[in-house]
Amino acid sequence: MFISNCNLVWKGIKLVRELVGVIFGDTSPFEFKFAVSDAEIKRGDYIRVLHNSIWVLAQVEAITRSSDVISLDAAISVAMGKRISDTEEKVVAKAVTIGSKDKNDMLVTPKRPFSPGNKVYIADETLIKKTLGLSSGRAYIGILEGTDIQVRLDVNKMVQQHCSILAKTGSGKSYTAGVIIEELVEREVPLLIIDPHGEYTSLKSVNRNKKDNLLMSKFGVLPRGYDSVVTYTPSNLALNTTADEVFRLDGFNPSAKLLSQLIPSLTSTQTGVLYRAVKKSSSQKEFYSIEDVIAEVDNDFSNAKWGVMDALETIMNTGILSENPTTISELMQKGKTSIIDMHGVDPELQDIVVSMVCSELWEARKIGRVPPGMLIIEESHEFCPERGYKKTMSSEIIRTVASEGRKFGLGLMVISQRPARVDKNVLSQCHTQIILKITNANDLRALSKGLEGISSELEEEIKRLPPGVAVLVSGNIEIPILVDIRVRKSMHGGESINILDETGSKSKDEYGSILTSIFRRSEGV
Repeated sequence: MFISNCNLVWKGIKLVRELVGVIFGDTSPFEFKFAVSDAEIKRGDYIRVLHNSIWVLAQVEAITRSSDVISLDAAISVAMGKRISDTEEKVVAKAVTIGSKDKNDMLVTPKRPFSPGNKVYIADETLIKKTLGLSSGRAYIGILEGTDIQVRLDVNKMVQQHCSILAKTGSGKSYTAGVIIEELVEREVPLLIIDPHGEYTSLKSVNRNKKDNLLMSKFGVLPRGYDSVVTYTPSNLALNTTADEVFRLDGFNPSAKLLSQLIPSLTSTQTGVLYRAVKKSSSQKEFYSIEDVIAEVDNDFSNAKWGVMDALETIMNTGILSENPTTISELMQKGKTSIIDMHGVDPELQDIVVSMVCSELWEARKIGRVPPGMLIIEESHEFCPERGYKKTMSSEIIRTVASEGRKFGLGLMVISQRPARVDKNVLSQCHTQIILKITNANDLRALSKGLEGISSELEEEIKRLPPGVAVLVSGNIEIPILVDIRVRKSMHGGESINILDETGSKSKDEYGSILTSIFRRSEGV
């Protein structure tokens, strides 16, 4: 009996300590106001109210502070130097209801309005996790804003149901993508990353950034690099020194269809020249190359041959076609992360590479030739743009993966700084959306049209997000939440380059860019 009474006393003391206010005025099942008794309460905090014998979770939406003493006249007097000893400040908070879980683990909201006079308490971790749906998941991406609760996503659902990471430049888009990729790499999910700017090669390196290292204890992580990451370049190893391997397309008996895809600007007459040359090459040799096709084009009777020859020679000089091509089975393996680093590669060639790689991956996955995994496309607005912006070869296959990939175990992650320019059919298929700060009006409108759960209030929140904080919308989490994205374990490769150092002279990075440019010109690139 004594122990039982002690427990009741302790619970009473604990509730008193957690008490933050009392409900007053008009209420509804969906929102209420309360007089704040704890000055530490702030916008975004999670609170709880005992309603009809059930703890209901709510969130502070707004806080106002007022004073009957400090009127306009009094404020003018204070500005002129008069002192007022007692301001009698009143702090009022507005809260919106999130709800509670029923016996079937479904989120439900109250049927009746909250009662004025009910006490409001700080929500405990158990109630927050259970109500929001944060109790499961293995991919640790950060901390629920304003709490110490870790936010973890279900890896299977994130991969199967696709994911998007959207933000304006400099808001942490690539950094956040790196965090997600680290979690997938550690779980040996096969990954193929389309990397236009070479930002993800740094996954191989341990994070030595001093600022990041100071934050690691906060997030409970340790620095590490990932040996399973292999970088391929469609260029060459002399120009792309961070790459591990070259990436090549199959140049063995190149078909007219393949070559015409590599030269999308051909006229109908030039296409005829190309098809005749390929037909002659295939009829004369069992094994032929692009050089053989060029020789047959040279023998053609049409004046249109000169443009075709020039285009074919340009392709040949890139070295992208090879008798020893990079196979999709090499790129997509369990426990391996393959990066196609395309910085320094012509945009048209990038589009061709993405189109062919995605098509081959899609066909290979449908017949089970490669394991289930995820395709990650950085700068996705360049490869699957919204209709009306521009045409790309890769758009159609990316739309197909977005709409049908779940059936075949091929996930898609799209990353972009311009949501308005990403194909809406692709974005709408992403059931996990991680959105950092966006201020462009067109991009915000695109979010509300293309993604579920984006309200006008949430749009305003997105415009005000600090760096490193993201809105997370997921089918596995009951409401959109704010997440403080965890620190990277591996080195971040997407940092902006400092143009000038402290003395005003050129930085090492700028000199490096100049030297690279000179080298490329000397090589005819």
